[in-house]
Amino acid sequence: MEKAKHAAVIVAGGSGSRMHSEMPKQYLEIAGKPILYYTLRQFENSFMDAVVLVVSKDWIEYCQTEIIEKYQLQGVSAIVCGGKERYDSVYRGLSAVGDCDYVYIHDGARPFLNAQILERAKACVEEYQACAAGMPVKDTIKIVDEHGFVRETPDRNYVWQIQTPQVFSFPLIKEAYEQLYHRTDPGNITDDAMVVEAMLGHPVKLFEGAYENIKITTPEDLVTAENFLRKLKIMC
Repeated sequence: MEKAKHAAVIVAGGSGSRMHSEMPKQYLEIAGKPILYYTLRQFENSFMDAVVLVVSKDWIEYCQTEIIEKYQLQGVSAIVCGGKERYDSVYRGLSAVGDCDYVYIHDGARPFLNAQILERAKACVEEYQACAAGMPVKDTIKIVDEHGFVRETPDRNYVWQIQTPQVFSFPLIKEAYEQLYHRTDPGNITDDAMVVEAMLGHPVKLFEGAYENIKITTPEDLVTAENFLRKLKIMC
């Protein structure tokens, strides 16, 4: 039986607006290296057969010279230009992946992915075909109306905070995105699981990520990331 092929699409086309920085957040440094470097390194050291990096046009050369070549990351098979919206960027990444069985879609600004999460993702997608990393919420969640009044308090046992990677059989996610692109109004798409759910009605299984698997978005996140990295170096 032929071995399944696993590929990753790393989406790193975001801006630094919430970081209040002229430089996009994924290129800011933690301990002297860009955030994106740490993300790519996790996939470099994994079972991944191919990695497609999706970035904005202005940062392609920087990624090639200052991250991939500088740190000798051999696993990145292509760098492609992202689109206007996140789903545009993911679609372009999927189109560049080529032939594979499973694809792992991950945020470039989530540098604390680890081998254990990837192994859980692999086992989950091979069984369920569509899955996403997440963790149970720690706080009570309130659903409010348009005026800010509490409308509902969902049972915390059934509320998860969704992360990436989100992982799918390649034919499934490609078909979902093709259908999305045939719509005049794609709607408010905030993650890839929504595309599969909305376009194909396919259930998405959640698997355990990690509370450390944060997306670095604000200046406060940078402080948290520095602490995580220090802890990881101590533990190594």
